[in-house]
Amino acid sequence: MLNAAAPDRHGFRFGAFPLPKSGYRADIDGLRALAVLPVVFFHARLGPFTGGFVGVDVFFVISGFLITQLIVADVDRDRFSLRHFYERRVRRLFPALFAMLAVALLAAALLFLPADFRTFGRNVVGATLFVSNIFFWLQSNYFDGPAEIKPLLHTWSLAVEEQFYIVFPLLLVWLLKRRRESVVAVIAAVAVASFVASVVAVARDASTAFYLTPFRIWELMIGSLLALGAVPPLRTPREGEVAAGLGLALFLAAVVGFTEMTIFPGSTALLPVLGAALIIHAGSAGGN
Repeated sequence: MLNAAAPDRHGFRFGAFPLPKSGYRADIDGLRALAVLPVVFFHARLGPFTGGFVGVDVFFVISGFLITQLIVADVDRDRFSLRHFYERRVRRLFPALFAMLAVALLAAALLFLPADFRTFGRNVVGATLFVSNIFFWLQSNYFDGPAEIKPLLHTWSLAVEEQFYIVFPLLLVWLLKRRRESVVAVIAAVAVASFVASVVAVARDASTAFYLTPFRIWELMIGSLLALGAVPPLRTPREGEVAAGLGLALFLAAVVGFTEMTIFPGSTALLPVLGAALIIHAGSAGGN
């Protein structure tokens, strides 16, 4: 069971809701590990992890939660800067990203046929500019045979997050400074609109709903709403244990119950997303 102990709290409050401390969360690191393994096992065709691809959705929830905590804490201390925000993103992402691209480029130069290498080169550009989700959307379906041997396929989710980070900080900071009483309602409305769009889109073109950011924003927004205190706090460790257990059950049900034939994302993505949200929320149990 993931740690459901209550973290300390900041003294400031957001509206009527107390905001959790934005410090280190060991339970979230545990959730990251829980999410990444099924993704690896899914692509390696190991074990019963036929729905392991849902680990990406868990990462979206985590990302929305953490980035919202960071922005709100900085705004409340009057130290938020877009330049510093994006500078932190660059320092965090670019060294690992470009090291990975360099290794992949060397391997592709040695192993790929010329036509495949040209396609790979375009994918490198897409990953570098954080538009690889659009590139892969135009090329193929995530679950088809050729897609599974594309070494940069995993960068589609990074592109979604970075596109989200272009717009979301601007919206959140404006709301916090100008319409603070409406921030939860606005974020919730955006989440609902994105979710409805995803449900509609997945029935028409699953690849569009899978890859493109407008149909994935709701997953990050769920994490954001948790960070904003939109969900009533859990008051005891017991409540936290129940929430974490239920969240884990929802996530595992998706991991072993979904397959490549599952219509996804759309409403089926609720299973891993709500599972992740419950586990994250469980980390706040135990009091204020």
